[in-house]
Amino acid sequence: MPIRINLLAEAQAAEEIRRRDPAKRAVWVALILIAGIAMWICLLQAKIIVVNSTLSREVGTLNSLTNQYTSVVANENKLREVSGKLTALNHFAHARYLEANPLDALLRASVDGIQLIRLRTDQSIDAVVEPKPVSTERDRLILDVKDSSPNPGNEQINKYKQTLAATPYFKAEHISTNSIQLRNLGIAQIDTETGKPYVQFTLECVYPDKVRRQ
Repeated sequence: MPIRINLLAEAQAAEEIRRRDPAKRAVWVALILIAGIAMWICLLQAKIIVVNSTLSREVGTLNSLTNQYTSVVANENKLREVSGKLTALNHFAHARYLEANPLDALLRASVDGIQLIRLRTDQSIDAVVEPKPVSTERDRLILDVKDSSPNPGNEQINKYKQTLAATPYFKAEHISTNSIQLRNLGIAQIDTETGKPYVQFTLECVYPDKVRRQ
């Protein structure tokens, strides 16, 4: 029977021992775990990227909707304000200040030596929409007057104010002598046509505020 001698037996035995070395197995296990963790991290990063992309898209949509809502609310407020002012203007169009009535009263308020030179009207309207439409009308009647009486000055001015306040129109408008203010009193001058002295003055007739609620 032939005898076989394995000359590589020692080398193979050493290799087998090396393969069975626990340290090497631990290294391989560690490498496998590291590879698995790396793959898990990569998967998480991919999910994070997807979630961030979705979040950015949703935030953009939300911002767009918020801007649209803000624009709608602003337009609604403007529309409400314009509608309130239009309603107030329409209301004032029916109750507007009429020139004929004060002109008639001025014609009836006759005082010797007093001549009305010019008149002006001043009207302002304040409209408040919120919380309920409220409009406030403020009227003034401004009179430029010439006093050519024998003794021009304060005496005739007071008499003219009393005469104005006594007219039915001024009474109906609740304009008393206290509401007729002397705003300007000029110095005495000589009329070039008559040669008589005169003074010019300005009266301001203030109407009570008219508040209208819609």
